[in-house]
Amino acid sequence: MPEIPTQLPNKQPALRVMPMPADVNANGDVFGGWIMAQVDVAGAIPAMRRARGRVATVSVNSFLFKQPVSVGDIVSFFAEVIETGRTSIRVNVEVYAERNPTQPVTVKVTEATLTYVAINQQGGKRELPSGE
Repeated sequence: MPEIPTQLPNKQPALRVMPMPADVNANGDVFGGWIMAQVDVAGAIPAMRRARGRVATVSVNSFLFKQPVSVGDIVSFFAEVIETGRTSIRVNVEVYAERNPTQPVTVKVTEATLTYVAINQQGGKRELPSGE
């Protein structure tokens, strides 16, 4: 797949990390499962803010890997709430990799939509607070 340079979104990332050698598969690319775990963490951040408390992941509605991620890439995760229900929060996460510090290029590597549910201290569903 050819890399199509792009710009980072003009907003604050929910999460920014650099994968390490332990995060790669036999081909030298970062494991998809590592990226999925980071997407879940990034998506939970705006969900917890909206829920004003604990949330649990209930579904991964879509997940698309567009480009591989490599050790040394600076990986930025941009997450935003796109829909809420009575107890649920749907979040879109876009992932970008900043590569090659000598000739920097930024590419969109992943996009996903996840659904979280607000939970109480016992782990049961609870209604979202009003507002926002």
